[in-house]
Amino acid sequence: MTAQPTIQPATANAGDAPVAKSQITDDKEMLRAAAELTRDISEARPAIYWPDMLISTTVGYATLAGAILIEDIWLAVVSGVVSFIALYRALLFIHEITHLHRNALPGFRTAWNLLVGIPMLTPSLMYEQVHTLHHSRMRYGTPEDPEYLPLALMKPWSLPVFLLIALLAPVALLIRWGILAPIGLLIPAVRKFAWERASSLSINPDFRRRPPETEEQRRWFAWQQIGASIWAMFLLTTPFWLGWKPLLVAMAVTSMVAIFNQLRTLVAHLWENDGERMTVTAQYLDSVNVPSVIAGFWAPVGLRYHATHHLLPSLPYHSLHEAHRRISAQLGKQSTYQGAIHKGMIPLVGKIARSTMVKRG
Repeated sequence: MTAQPTIQPATANAGDAPVAKSQITDDKEMLRAAAELTRDISEARPAIYWPDMLISTTVGYATLAGAILIEDIWLAVVSGVVSFIALYRALLFIHEITHLHRNALPGFRTAWNLLVGIPMLTPSLMYEQVHTLHHSRMRYGTPEDPEYLPLALMKPWSLPVFLLIALLAPVALLIRWGILAPIGLLIPAVRKFAWERASSLSINPDFRRRPPETEEQRRWFAWQQIGASIWAMFLLTTPFWLGWKPLLVAMAVTSMVAIFNQLRTLVAHLWENDGERMTVTAQYLDSVNVPSVIAGFWAPVGLRYHATHHLLPSLPYHSLHEAHRRISAQLGKQSTYQGAIHKGMIPLVGKIARSTMVKRG
């Protein structure tokens, strides 16, 4: 849905250029250690997933109602902030759902879609069969990766544009599900456009989503589309009988969720690849771990260990901290594994911003 920023040439002055990640070979010792040290913590635990998701959802909606109904402006703002934090965490379970084995956590996907995905107009279909392409060794960091842009190699203005475009997410989602979806039932060209261009949480503007491959996938995605469409059309009617405040407050909270998620996405990788294929080790080093406790607030549900996640995509979020601890202890401070560990969001934003300012060509 966004215009693609101009990419600078991939070469740079000596000493200033980002590491050519596509030239990095695999560190087999690291890959072996990651697999061997985490076999006993690879199972998703229902006793963690369900309460975490349900409590986050309940708190998020209760405080959203408070932000709408409370008369005192400051209490309403505080309620809205709590709602944003809780719903942000609840929404990010979409990432876990994408990686869960189909037989793990029976009912969790459906419950999450009914409680979070459809009400927030972000059903899991927008990530399923899309995010896995990002983890493909053949696609990561290439033009075929729906979740990759070489932001570190682009113009400096690309970063603020990348962040600010997220503010439009609530409006875009209402248009996608409340307007394009019903029109698409009558006009095949609109239906095709909506599926290919507006049905995935991707940042690569050249990405075109393919149709579902099986009848089971078509049915699974169909009910989510119907639910999101009905809910979006309902939301669009609320100003006529509830006034504008409920919808505008909900959109403000959703905008905060979107902009914060976009900021988290900005520092999830270093974005230094020039479009060539990369080894698993290179993907790891182009990704980011921020082990600090504070990072757990802006990158919840295990996403502060995003680099470790790229080593072990199927490992459940509640095991990533322990995996990080074990691998770090086994390989030591001078290992390749340490190359993806960073101090925090601000240093990472600064690093990427400085890279965009390097004169190339």
